[in-house]
Amino acid sequence: MKKIIFGLVAIAFVLVSFTTIDKAPETELTSVSTDVTFEGNVDVSTSVVYWKGTKPTGSHNGTVKLKEGSMTIKRGKIKSGEFVVDMATIKDADGSGRLEGHLKSKDFFDISKFPTSKFVITKVNKNDGKLQVTGDLTIKETTKSISFPATITEEDGVVTFKSDTFKVNRAHFNVRYGSKSFFDNLKNKFIDDMMEFSFEVKAKS
Repeated sequence: MKKIIFGLVAIAFVLVSFTTIDKAPETELTSVSTDVTFEGNVDVSTSVVYWKGTKPTGSHNGTVKLKEGSMTIKRGKIKSGEFVVDMATIKDADGSGRLEGHLKSKDFFDISKFPTSKFVITKVNKNDGKLQVTGDLTIKETTKSISFPATITEEDGVVTFKSDTFKVNRAHFNVRYGSKSFFDNLKNKFIDDMMEFSFEVKAKS
């Protein structure tokens, strides 16, 4: 009887051990939502980045397009990704040419000196059924690591890499205008440092 009990305990220990290993954190670049395989350039004509900036008296939002981008996905696992943003394509959703010009000026993104921004994927883990994407974001020649949730899906041969909304601190990238991180006595004339972003990148498999 003791041998039987010992044997059952040993089997239970093995099963628990395997379960623990199976739940270990992902260390490679991984997709959890599709088994797609893709290697090549993204479709910049259908890919878009969404932005939103806020201040005490309201908010502005709009889009900016990619200049180029590439992804490698093998059997549902992201191996690499690099995306270059064309800062000259900044658009305001309300069509304000004045705002668009201001965003392109030295006060904000200074596109004459810094015409592009870039995001390079460095790591992806599984997290609650989604991807937790980490990468290096470069704006105005300053690079910082950021993370956000995202998904990858495929439908009718089109691969879609889509993020949840995430926030980026513009002050970390020397985008100073109206920032309380750089200027005092702004009262209610300040603009929030935290900007909201999301994106939808498409490519044909």
